[in-house]
Amino acid sequence: MDKQLPPRPNLDHLRRQAKALLADLAAGSPDAAQAFVDHLPAAARMTPNQVQEAGFRLADAHSVVARSSGFATWPALARHVASLRSMEGTWEFVTLEVDGNQLPPSMLSGSRILMDGDRFRTESPEADYEGVFTIDVEADPATIDIEFVAGPEAGNWSYGIFELDGDDLRICLGLTGAVRPTAFETAAGRAHALETLRRSDSSRPVGVDGGTAPVAKLVPLADTTLFEGDPEEELLPLQGEWQAVQIVRDGMELPSKMRKGMRRTMSGREVTVTMSGQVIVHALVRALSAQSPVCLDYCLLDAPEAGQSQLGIMEMRDAQVRFCFGPVGGERPDGFEAPKGSGRTLSVWRPA
Repeated sequence: MDKQLPPRPNLDHLRRQAKALLADLAAGSPDAAQAFVDHLPAAARMTPNQVQEAGFRLADAHSVVARSSGFATWPALARHVASLRSMEGTWEFVTLEVDGNQLPPSMLSGSRILMDGDRFRTESPEADYEGVFTIDVEADPATIDIEFVAGPEAGNWSYGIFELDGDDLRICLGLTGAVRPTAFETAAGRAHALETLRRSDSSRPVGVDGGTAPVAKLVPLADTTLFEGDPEEELLPLQGEWQAVQIVRDGMELPSKMRKGMRRTMSGREVTVTMSGQVIVHALVRALSAQSPVCLDYCLLDAPEAGQSQLGIMEMRDAQVRFCFGPVGGERPDGFEAPKGSGRTLSVWRPA
């Protein structure tokens, strides 16, 4: 059964809920009796009248609350809530490793994670991420499932494992779309990230509510008939496999260790960009001729943006090619730059 707890679950509140349920049962509430029938094995075959006459106690009401929340027992629920509370506070990054590459300390400066119950906010100089998470402390190792609600990853999920030792926390996560790690390690091509964190403040952080999901905007779909037929002459030099030289997204430059795992492959009109084997972009391409720089249109192929347009520009320089694309559904860039807040991506590639 899925966990069905209120936001920021509190054990005292759950205890009061059990006491109120038992009091309602004693008062003859049909709803309370039905709750016992639905969630307490000892009452499964009883009628509501039999439940009210059975003499159930507070421990039974605790079991009903636990089972109705998705836990087999009250102790399991109590351990879960206690673990959530023990993770509260402000956490600073000590190390961050992605696909076997250790990020330099300078990239971690100014980044932190704030947790309040099952809500979190990750703050960094590049962007803020907000969302909710669920944990399973009965698993070995304990698991964590993260739903991003607001920020660049809004709508995505990551699945991982964690271990907490006082004020030290390790989380190994699969990047969006990757499988859950089974050990606290990363390697090239696995799309895993290992975070080592240290708590700097154990008090409950202010204003951490998990974020507000963005309102979906209607983006006109690309006219797929424009992407049929043989590729334009401007696309012919882009065929084959390319290695990333520089990637800048919304003002943030990707470090060289991560950039080494990026490939751009084009066959005909179809282009795929991957990072350590994980697909980042998959699209059909068309070029608008007789323009400098060359204007490119993408028709994105993979959910959740399938059918939407992304507009960009391109130019060849010596043996390299550079692109600048606007955000999905946004305007075409007027230059090769991607400052913070623009939503643009600037990339430079050389033949692999």
